[in-house]
Amino acid sequence: MAEPFALLLTVYGGDRADHVREAFRSAVDAQTRRPDQVILVQDGPVSAELAGCLAELTKESPVPVTFLPLEHNGGLGLALDAGLAASRYDVVARMDADDIAMPRRFAVQLPVIERGADLVGAGMLEFGAGREDIVGSRTPVSDPGHIARYARLHDPFNHPTIVYRRTAVLAAGGYGDMPLMEDYWLFARMIASGAEVVNLPEPLVYYRVGEGAYERRGGLVLLRAELRLQRELLRSGFTTPAQYLRNVSVRGGYRLTPAWIRRPLYRRFVAPRGERRARIPSVESPVENPTSSVEETRER
Repeated sequence: MAEPFALLLTVYGGDRADHVREAFRSAVDAQTRRPDQVILVQDGPVSAELAGCLAELTKESPVPVTFLPLEHNGGLGLALDAGLAASRYDVVARMDADDIAMPRRFAVQLPVIERGADLVGAGMLEFGAGREDIVGSRTPVSDPGHIARYARLHDPFNHPTIVYRRTAVLAAGGYGDMPLMEDYWLFARMIASGAEVVNLPEPLVYYRVGEGAYERRGGLVLLRAELRLQRELLRSGFTTPAQYLRNVSVRGGYRLTPAWIRRPLYRRFVAPRGERRARIPSVESPVENPTSSVEETRER
């Protein structure tokens, strides 16, 4: 039986109006199965241009929009928790403000939720200048027995592709205040609490890889966030002391690596075939044999 669902989209001052407009319309207007509610969270002050874009999208949306302006920029995790509280429905789909949803995304993911899953992720195609400029692929680990094991080292889900049940998210404590690592922290707690999690290898989102993407994956701010996450994973019992030491060495070392080295490392070990130009999937059929890679989602 088809369930109604909400789309949760957050926007902050660093987002571009044209990217937000394209993301919104791809996840609402262009979907073969549209959401029943859009929750549009404005995380702190934005430019006049972006404010006008949000007003336009709210007014012209083919489905009801709940616009939630937050006075201060409190970070992605707190903005998402506020958005979840405003949802009318238990099923909620996530969308980043600068990515593009494929037209059949929700038509593919919602039936999996309706069959009993608590969280469903999917693959992504990375693009550069435009969606025709495919530069890589992120295919998540999909074997149910491997997801929990993989999660001890990496985030096993592509956050911009997620659809979940709000009850399962709240049962795990919500996103909470874990800046730059809030998605990984939430997913680890959901796995630990026994949530039924599923990954679809099919890419259902175009993931924007712009200038500075590799620079943003490192630096002292990311290192501090990484170390805080690893301490919490250890304290909660999700990782063992040996896994903690491994993660601090591997993931912490990656954060300190200069960007000019980080890029080839990412392409060699995270997206081993990412430089090949992947075929853009048909909206009528899934991609066959997508290139395989997994990395944690974009830090913001």
